[in-house]
Amino acid sequence: MKRSHESGSMRAPSRRRSAKVQGSTYPVTRRCDQSDDYHGTIVADPYRWLEDDMSAETALWVQAQNAVTQQFLAPITERSAITAHLTKLWNYEKFGSPFKYGDRTFFYKNTGLQNQYVLYVIDAPGSEPRVLMDPNTLSADGTVSLSGISISEDGKLMAYGLSESGSDWNEWYVRDIGEGKDLEDRIKWVKFSSARWLKDSSGFFYSRFDEPKADDVLKGSNFFQKLYFHKLGTPQAEDVLVYDRPDEKLWGFGGFVTEDGRYLCVSVSFGTSPKNRFFYKDLTKPDSPVVRLIDNFDASYGFIGNEGTKFWFLTDKNAPLRRVVAIDIAASADDHVSEVELIAEAKETLEDVSLVGNRFFVSYLKDAQSLIREYTLEGAHIRDVKLPGIGSAGGFGGKREDMETYFSFTSYSVPSTIYRYDIATGESAVHFQPKVAFDPSKFVTKQVFYKSKDGTPVPMFITYRKGLKRNGKNATYLYGYGGFGISLGPSFSVNILTWMEMGGVFAEACLRGGGEYGEAWHEAGTKLKKQNVFDDFIAAAEWLIENKYTSSKKLAIAGGSNGGLLVGACMAQRPELFAAAVPAVGVLDMLRFHKFTIGHAWTSDYGSSDNADEFAALYAYSPLHNLKEGVAYPATLVMTGDHDDRVVPAHSFKFAAELQRTHKGANPVLIRIEQKAGHGAGKPTAKVIEESADKWGFLTKVLGIPARKINALKAR
Repeated sequence: MKRSHESGSMRAPSRRRSAKVQGSTYPVTRRCDQSDDYHGTIVADPYRWLEDDMSAETALWVQAQNAVTQQFLAPITERSAITAHLTKLWNYEKFGSPFKYGDRTFFYKNTGLQNQYVLYVIDAPGSEPRVLMDPNTLSADGTVSLSGISISEDGKLMAYGLSESGSDWNEWYVRDIGEGKDLEDRIKWVKFSSARWLKDSSGFFYSRFDEPKADDVLKGSNFFQKLYFHKLGTPQAEDVLVYDRPDEKLWGFGGFVTEDGRYLCVSVSFGTSPKNRFFYKDLTKPDSPVVRLIDNFDASYGFIGNEGTKFWFLTDKNAPLRRVVAIDIAASADDHVSEVELIAEAKETLEDVSLVGNRFFVSYLKDAQSLIREYTLEGAHIRDVKLPGIGSAGGFGGKREDMETYFSFTSYSVPSTIYRYDIATGESAVHFQPKVAFDPSKFVTKQVFYKSKDGTPVPMFITYRKGLKRNGKNATYLYGYGGFGISLGPSFSVNILTWMEMGGVFAEACLRGGGEYGEAWHEAGTKLKKQNVFDDFIAAAEWLIENKYTSSKKLAIAGGSNGGLLVGACMAQRPELFAAAVPAVGVLDMLRFHKFTIGHAWTSDYGSSDNADEFAALYAYSPLHNLKEGVAYPATLVMTGDHDDRVVPAHSFKFAAELQRTHKGANPVLIRIEQKAGHGAGKPTAKVIEESADKWGFLTKVLGIPARKINALKAR
């Protein structure tokens, strides 16, 4: 149990000498007498007041911190060249893979510097594309984004969600596609949910939370998600509650309809764990119950498709690298699931499966690189899909009867290219290839394997301009994530390309906690084993130094969200190993993360300070609680958004305040707080470029990158 020790009023700030940074003074952050008892351990929390991100005092603190950060960044003249080069590279046409409903074809496009992608529709084969939804018209600064869409089976209606300022909260609308006009339907308080239409287009299923209190919209906890059905043309107040669990406040529900329209499927989640339950309801029988087919959280079951009562699943049940099984729901009962294995567990990690053209397209990861195999519905291997090279492939969507599909392919030096795949012949053809103003032949990517602290081999990709000298003097940007079963792999980024064109090395480590090698790899970086992730990242840094790619004086580490935790923990544990750190929208207070918005969902990966053994592990690495007074920390740029309602900005606020108090030395330790921005999704292009220029400008300054390398960008 945890008990609070808080005086009735906040005390005056402690009297300490203000630290200096490039002629400016860090704002002195008021400290209060808040402390908490965690299982007998008293833990001070002097910046608790910063958790109230709506208060006038916090607003003044944000303003003061941003002013100091901008005073540091403003004299960095190289930023203008970086901004210009980023803008030049970003200004190219980008397309998404086409997808079809009814007689219509849909695709996303960005002409280059548009803040948000535009959704287009082709009404019939041979007709010209027209704009169906342009989010850029919804706000002057591009901060309203299209967060999701769902097209009805006949291609006549579109449900779509909008997000403001990067918030996870969505408001959903319905548009008549032919007319291009919205109907009167409005759905509010939707988060972490799409909309899924009935086959007859009469309405759709969606999940939502109860309306929060006014002061809890951005930071209040999200409990008791419910699955509803909205009938078209009726007010939300009349929506039918399909399924909820008032006894399970942490469960989440994702509802969708099978392609044949017969079944409503419900995937039940617990936090962010990949393990789920699977329920279904027969829609041909309105009074039929919700059947709990898989009613425990012992494995993951990802629905692929069905043929009558035969349901196909991607699962890690008895297979950490996953396999494909068929379950006959008609032959299954409460105490028995009729399961047949179709595609056995392979040596590679099975990441995803789609059902198109009466084939299974199975996406594997082989040492974090894509491998696509095609199978019959009986599980017989047909062929491997030929990919353009070593990289990441995704897509292969469509309907069961389609005889063509589309996929994207990308790598660190190959922008995302869209291919059309002929299912009958197995041949691919380029559908869209972007034209970016750079020469990919001038860059090289290597994959290496290094050993972590406990001897575990860990893969890492290293990309840089050809001709690099391994003399230990190269500015290097080491990126990682290591959590929630999320895999990293080759992908193209204008942001990273700019860094490499300045002569920088980009290294991406595929850490435990991710999904690169299946569920065992993921679990090896969770809860009481979370330190493995930090050990993996530290070992990556040491390997880069030992192999003369860089040195501690030239090495920057970066990561966002769970990756922000990674950076915060590693800079606290090994401050001398890194020259710079950029923790973005990070989970940095590991004792209180579960008390805000959807933070409770992360306990499946992190554990909870409410449990004594997990508290001890969390307290041992929590970045906020492991900063030591008088230590020289790396030059640090903490980054967050004032509207982040996933990882609330209080994490970054409190960490930055404590870092500025404890840090000793000349290295700047700053925080950049983006206005009208959230966790990252839907961020407008203009803000992305500005943020990137500030980050690279900061690293240019603190890593001592010669001005000639930045100015050389003008010639490219």
